[in-house]
Amino acid sequence: MAFSVENLTQAKAFRISPTDTNYFVMLFDRESAGIDNIFVIEIFRPGGATPPNEHAAAHEFFHVLHGEGIARCDGKTLPIRKGDSLLLHPGSEHVVENTGKGKLYCLTVMTPNEGFAELIRGGEAVDIEADDIAVLQGRDVADQR
Repeated sequence: MAFSVENLTQAKAFRISPTDTNYFVMLFDRESAGIDNIFVIEIFRPGGATPPNEHAAAHEFFHVLHGEGIARCDGKTLPIRKGDSLLLHPGSEHVVENTGKGKLYCLTVMTPNEGFAELIRGGEAVDIEADDIAVLQGRDVADQR
C-alpha cells in the first residue's frame, strides 16, 4: 500500500471503558493500514482525563488540535492548548486532562503500538458527534458549554 486516506465521516470511534471520559477516533493502525504504530484522534469531554499510565517500550506523542488542558508527567504539570505538542518516552507515567469548557482534541501517535490499538478496538463503539467532525475537518466551532 503506497498511501492511505481516512475519511473522518467513515471512521470508527471507541471508548475503552464505559466509564471513560475520553474516546478515540481510529485513523491508522495494523488493522487498517498494516503498520506497527497507531494514529488516533483522542477526544476528551470537559473534565475528562486519561488514567495514569505508562508504556514499557513505546513513545507516545500528543498534538493538541483544539481545546486546552494540562499534561502531568513524572511529577511535573504543564498547561497544553491548541498547537502544543507533547512527547512521552517509555516508562514515563503520564496523565492528560481537559481543563477547558469544551472538548479537548489531540492527535495521538504511539510507536510502536504496544497493544494500544487492540485495547481501543476492544472497547465500546461510540458515535463520532457532529462537533467532532467539524473540529477535525478544521471548521470553526465555538466551545461547547
